[in-house]
Amino acid sequence: MFDTIIQKDKELLIFLNNLGSEQWDSFWLVITNQLSWTPLFLLVFYLVIKSFGWKKGGFVIISLILLVAFSDQFVNLIKDSIARLRPNNDPEIKHLLRHLKNPQSFSFISGHATTSTFFSVFVIFLLREKYKYIYFIVLFPLFFAYSRLYLGVHFPLDISFGILTGVLLANGYYFLFKKVDKKLFV
Repeated sequence: MFDTIIQKDKELLIFLNNLGSEQWDSFWLVITNQLSWTPLFLLVFYLVIKSFGWKKGGFVIISLILLVAFSDQFVNLIKDSIARLRPNNDPEIKHLLRHLKNPQSFSFISGHATTSTFFSVFVIFLLREKYKYIYFIVLFPLFFAYSRLYLGVHFPLDISFGILTGVLLANGYYFLFKKVDKKLFV
């Protein structure tokens, strides 16, 4: 059964990846680049400072930076433990994919999907009572994660488990954050 799931995962990636076209390639290369999202991060930092002030807002921003660092290391631990080849390095399917990037690290789970979801869900938890449109931030991990399929550097299961991991981490991190927040800012 596991082999069937992996085979279907590969087939779905081949299908999704081959929907791409040269006219959209540059767009998805920009989307997949973390630096392209700098305006979003700056907006979040602004909203955090505006909502919580400099002292507590600074604490929140440091928490966000720690969140990203933790998520990155956690994902690398999983990737190195599972050691699933990226699609662009998988000899069975690499010739069937459109290649725009060629990373050499392992594939499962997607760091882009995990960290962007972790970040976005945590920000929603923080700011949902102050900004009703903050829920639109979920577009960030959705586009960011899809870019990895478009580029052929992750399988759909890598993305799905990355998103799930991001949601779970965000819930746990928010729970811990609230405990620390109550002790420091009451």
